[in-house]
Amino acid sequence: MSDGAKIRWGIIGPGGIAKAFRDGIRDSTSGELVAIGTRNPDKPGLRDDFPVDRVHKGYEALIADPEVDAIYIAVPHPGHAEWAIKCAEGGKHVLCEKPMGLTAFEADAMFHAAEKAGTFMGEAFMYRPHPQTLKLIELIKAGVIGEVRMIKSSFGFAMPEFMPEHRLYANDLAGGGILDVGCYPASMARLIAGVAAGKAFLEPVKVSGMAHLGQSGVDEWASALLQFPNDIIAEISCSVSVQQDNVLRILGTRGRIEVADFWFAGGKDGGTGRIEIFKSDGGHEVVDVTESRHLYAFEVDAAGAAIRAGQKEMESPGMSWADTLGNLRLLDKWRADAGLVYDIETPARRTKTLRGDVLKVGPLPMKKRQIAGVSQPTSLAALGFEFFPAFASGAILLDRFFERGGNLFDTAFIYGGGKTEAIFGDWHTSRGLKRDDLVVIGKGAHSPLCYPDVIAKQLDVTLDRLKTDYVDVYFMHRDNLDVPVGEFVDAMDAEVKRGRIRGPFGGSNWTKERMDEAIAYAKANGKTAPGALSNNFSLAEMIKPIWEGCIAASDDGYKAWLNDRQIPNFAWSSQGRGFFTDAAGRGKLDNEELVHTWYSERNFVRRDRAIELAAKRGCQPIHIALAYVLAQSFPVVPLIGPRTLWELEDSLSALEIELSREEVVWLEA
Repeated sequence: MSDGAKIRWGIIGPGGIAKAFRDGIRDSTSGELVAIGTRNPDKPGLRDDFPVDRVHKGYEALIADPEVDAIYIAVPHPGHAEWAIKCAEGGKHVLCEKPMGLTAFEADAMFHAAEKAGTFMGEAFMYRPHPQTLKLIELIKAGVIGEVRMIKSSFGFAMPEFMPEHRLYANDLAGGGILDVGCYPASMARLIAGVAAGKAFLEPVKVSGMAHLGQSGVDEWASALLQFPNDIIAEISCSVSVQQDNVLRILGTRGRIEVADFWFAGGKDGGTGRIEIFKSDGGHEVVDVTESRHLYAFEVDAAGAAIRAGQKEMESPGMSWADTLGNLRLLDKWRADAGLVYDIETPARRTKTLRGDVLKVGPLPMKKRQIAGVSQPTSLAALGFEFFPAFASGAILLDRFFERGGNLFDTAFIYGGGKTEAIFGDWHTSRGLKRDDLVVIGKGAHSPLCYPDVIAKQLDVTLDRLKTDYVDVYFMHRDNLDVPVGEFVDAMDAEVKRGRIRGPFGGSNWTKERMDEAIAYAKANGKTAPGALSNNFSLAEMIKPIWEGCIAASDDGYKAWLNDRQIPNFAWSSQGRGFFTDAAGRGKLDNEELVHTWYSERNFVRRDRAIELAAKRGCQPIHIALAYVLAQSFPVVPLIGPRTLWELEDSLSALEIELSREEVVWLEA
């Protein structure tokens, strides 16, 4: 579009909130409404409500419309992620009605799609770019109430009666107060705490949430207590069946500020908003903010300014990507504390990808290789996913890994108290995947329960969680030198004979001497010999263990042993746990774990060389670190543990880098 041209908007989901956005476009300086997408184009009164030239049947048709530049998503909450991703893939800029997604994990996937497409994507909080909010920020910065100490805010109303089909009560529509209206006081509290700290926003260090879950399973009233790093405490609440006062109160050392219904400012159709200042000395001042334009016009223009500037996100006080993610993480914690999981987030209901597709391997899947003892070729890296709190969040990453051709998954009895194994079991069964197409790594007998008789008992539980009757690779998670190695071999051999371990087994965090002893015992006694290892292996050598009992296989002696025996090492922390991510210099690497685990002159020399080689290869040092692991003369399977799609895609890109033997030797020097 030309610099002076209006941004041509389309709307997906022409309901009540879409009408407000329609009026916002009308009063904006940057946009015009040209089309809508609806599942029912013949609905009576639709064209009167939205007098546009093009009413598309179906949302896909709107996305395909070449005369539409940007799309406002106004469908119910559960559809936000799917349609925002599809809009981005279709080259459309997106303004999505709050909440951006059901969780921060969904929003992260949405932003990832926009990043790949090079399009704008933002969350629509109409109050954020409004002049009343700007004035409020100005007053706090000016110190009119001194230093901010507490924030109290509510957004609550009482529906006339319980209506299970209404979106605010419907479980299938992610109803309730926290996502629909609790997001307002949450976002305002973070904004104010940030302004008080001289930042755009601030994340709480503590969140304690609670809620009453009604007969449809959604939160009908809820409260949360927040503590910020600058010692500001916020009390926020919301409701759909309890009328609240809906006043924002900001308490400082020299008074307080009160704003009624801050999200409405002066009113939907414009008007005068009131910011009341109550001084500690008894003084009272009213700051009026008068605006004639529609409330929603300001978010239209904020998005329009970003789009015209070629930016992918809004500037503060609009919702930037980091701001949206932080707000949703707060809501995620609030929901978790309250025990609120929607039925549509459960394995029985969420059987497709976030994009709404049946899961399948996409085009150009990643390379695979054959590991000795494993029945089928495996992806070059194994996916670990122990950081995810629930099925719906973990499934996003699992789906993408599988779509990219990944088939090797790293689980363990202790990860997340068993949550990792349960998520995987729910995932592969909900997707209807063939078990034989997946390669699963299991681990058991972790300290302090590192005994042979624990293995079968824990494997019983593991297989039940994984919803399978076997694992493909299995590791004793730690060693216990007080137990004769033969007893461990006997226990593992028994599980091989039962068919519950179909591929190689071995030790995780075992010494090479102990592995040799186990192999010798097996051969002498007609038992299945250990055929795999799972020790740390990285370009950076582990100086001190990350956790007690950890053993690395990165030193020259262990590498010679691996090369001689060609035993595959399923290597954890293969990218040095962040040691290679900061190319600015060792002074910035002040994380305590990094310092005691990886800081040595030899490692810094290797890191410097990884930086140099990355510059030549046009990649990042962490990519070189992963490529180094794969370039060994013995089989190494890196275990990667991305927390986001961005991190996953970044790690997978490193799998395409092939280092020469000369480059490997040079990196090690």
